[in-house]
Amino acid sequence: MEELRDRVERVVRQVVRELLAAGQDLPELSGSRGRRRLVVANWKMNLLRASARQWVEAFPESSDRHCQVVICPPAVLLWPLAEALDAAGRDIALGAQDLHPEAGGAHTGEVAAAMLLEAGARYVIVGHSERRAAGEDDELVARKLAAALAAGLCPILCLGETAPERERGLTLMRLRGQLDLALAGLGHPAPDPAGLVLAYEPVWAIGSGRAAGADDAQQAAAFLRERLAELFSFAWARQVRILYGGSVSGENAEHIAACPDIDGFLVGGASLRPESFAAIVQASRRQAAGKEVSR
Repeated sequence: MEELRDRVERVVRQVVRELLAAGQDLPELSGSRGRRRLVVANWKMNLLRASARQWVEAFPESSDRHCQVVICPPAVLLWPLAEALDAAGRDIALGAQDLHPEAGGAHTGEVAAAMLLEAGARYVIVGHSERRAAGEDDELVARKLAAALAAGLCPILCLGETAPERERGLTLMRLRGQLDLALAGLGHPAPDPAGLVLAYEPVWAIGSGRAAGADDAQQAAAFLRERLAELFSFAWARQVRILYGGSVSGENAEHIAACPDIDGFLVGGASLRPESFAAIVQASRRQAAGKEVSR
């Protein structure tokens, strides 16, 4: 039965790809109409209060109707960064890099969702490959995702394959497994699709300087959107934003941002340099504005 289901799903995906290639419109699933671009800076364990303020002063961009900009600093910088952004008059949202699945209690060194909200965060990264590599399993990722949604934080769920998985042709299988396990505990009704973000981050590309090609990024994002449609509905899946992350730069962002199922970026190393991150934001904004004009 499981083999038959997989065969049916493969046929459905092939039909969708052929229809799109032929230029036929699939209004409930394809295209980015109504999805505001999202570009997220993941500073990881970098910068201090003074350097964070200098970054804000040097960064020329703000969010607009085409593109939401988000900064995810270390948790201790959320408060001072919120103050710096307010003082500079920048419409930039804040996010956290992780959260604990429990609302409170004896969890030394951890930070709860409510604490992040109070510090100014509106987004939170969940299941980043660096945390998975440190021992975070799919069950814990699912609990963190549920905790974020329950608290009103928008989770950015990271999904991606390793180099050996890619070489063995297991990319889509790995993505499906991670996605299904992360969403398994949500049940129905489905959460607000605007309050959930996926980030395809091939593990082999993160920090390597070698990004996935636009075709590979699009294939992964389209697969994830199709799987969301199978789990919830086509109309629901069409509203979820899917980002790409992994050695994103101003040079490759333009091509990847042109993919119909890529709605922005989760940026690591390049986000530490204001000018590099600004180039990525601008590439996303140009693509969003261009698609709006072409409609």
